[in-house]
Amino acid sequence: VLEKYIKFVKERTEIELSYAKQLRNLSKKYQPKKNSKEEEEYRYTSTRAFLATLNEMNDYAGQHEVISENMTSLITGELTRYVQELKQERKSHFHDGRKAQQHIETCWKQLEASKRRFERDCKEADRAQQYFEKMDADINVTKADVEKARQQAQLRHQMAEDSKAEYSSTLQKFNSEQHDHYYTHIPNIFQKIQEMEERRIVRIGESMKTFAEVDRQVIPIIGKCLDEITKAAESIDHKNDSQLVIEAFKSGFEPPGDIDFEDFTQPMKRTVSESSLSNSRGDGKSEPKFGGKSKGKLWPFIKKNKVLTCKLELGGTGPEDFSNLPPEQRRKKLQQKVDELNKDIQKEMDQRDALTKMKDVYIKNPQMGDAASVDHRLAELGQNIEKLRLEVQKFEGWLAEVEGRLPLRGEQARRQSGLYEAQSTAAVNSCAQDRESPDGSYTEEQSQETEMKVPATDFDDEFDDEEPLPTIGTCKALYTFEGQNEGTISVAEGEMLYVIEEDKGDGWTRIRRNEDEEGYVPTSYVEVYLDKNAKGAMTYI
Repeated sequence: VLEKYIKFVKERTEIELSYAKQLRNLSKKYQPKKNSKEEEEYRYTSTRAFLATLNEMNDYAGQHEVISENMTSLITGELTRYVQELKQERKSHFHDGRKAQQHIETCWKQLEASKRRFERDCKEADRAQQYFEKMDADINVTKADVEKARQQAQLRHQMAEDSKAEYSSTLQKFNSEQHDHYYTHIPNIFQKIQEMEERRIVRIGESMKTFAEVDRQVIPIIGKCLDEITKAAESIDHKNDSQLVIEAFKSGFEPPGDIDFEDFTQPMKRTVSESSLSNSRGDGKSEPKFGGKSKGKLWPFIKKNKVLTCKLELGGTGPEDFSNLPPEQRRKKLQQKVDELNKDIQKEMDQRDALTKMKDVYIKNPQMGDAASVDHRLAELGQNIEKLRLEVQKFEGWLAEVEGRLPLRGEQARRQSGLYEAQSTAAVNSCAQDRESPDGSYTEEQSQETEMKVPATDFDDEFDDEEPLPTIGTCKALYTFEGQNEGTISVAEGEMLYVIEEDKGDGWTRIRRNEDEEGYVPTSYVEVYLDKNAKGAMTYI
């Protein structure tokens, strides 16, 4: 039973260790990776609370390791040694029992031997007496023979008496030994064995108490871990998190102005109001600027912008002045770039100061080194510092330009970022375009001169379903690609898919699996077959 209990506790410790290991791995799996985009998310109270939960789970796992260690040392190790001691003690008691049994058996054999000897001597004494009587009655036997027979009979009788005395003594001794054996020695041995077994039973009970106590000792610490998790959950501030999101993603765009009244009773050419939202819906057929296709809308709530932003994050390169971003986001990026450049300048200046001091030491102590050997590095650091300062001036100029425009004013000809300018509508529609007169003819012509930029509504993503892009070819996946970032799509090796947008030089091709699944994959991962009638059709790998 004791060995079975030891095995049970040992398996329990293994379970605790395994559980602790799994908890640690789980905590480690969800920890934010250093120098990754995930670290930015931990500005929010909810994600910080989750990080605190992960840390507490790590401590929680540590308490289960403590349980395993304590059970191993206080129960498994102690009981294993105790079992060995019990086995030795039990072996000693059984040895004493066998020894006592052998002793009583030896006494019995001695009694039996004494008894047989007494019986044999009595029989020989009887035969000698009968022989003497026979010789004494025979008149033909000489007196000497009769005397000899008489002496022989007396000798046998004496031997019988001696054997009787010895048998009697041996019997008394055996009875005493037998009494001691059954009433003293064997009961003592059984008593010791019983006491040993009782101690073993008591020890099992104590070990079971220890088993519970080891668990109970870590309950307060586990409780503290759970309290900290609760505290972290209660520290979540939804207002603060919302404000952080607003600060991080506010664009700085101005809302559109009021829509002017358009009087269709006057036969004159008109242009769409700059602040009109209806044009951004695509109600009229816009004529592309420079003969290209209209890219859509200014506001960053459309799928194209999301995917394009994803492309830039995944490997594309945006303008150096971050003009592809909304004003507020551009200001933040420029400020971040200025701060980074200033840090780089400080590092270069620290290195230059250190080299300057080293040069002074070399000048004062020529045996320590050649002072001229650091001149080249000093000159290089000076050039680097000058380049970095020019970069800072350039970015500070852009930053001043952006800060001068915030908050935005309502002038008509404000400068838009490069990306949004490319996406803005470049065509001019007449106000009555696509409108027919009662006789079925168009009443007005398209304006050819005025250009405008129309911001899209905030909710295009929810209420304005975009027309799916047409298929321009097919492609075969050469390798498996796990699309884990937003805007990408996972493909399996050998899978055939549709191409809806070819590589624009950024290393990404837009594909579609079905109506609901589309995204970007690395161009090098697929073999593309464009339709012959598609623009710029070609086959490439």
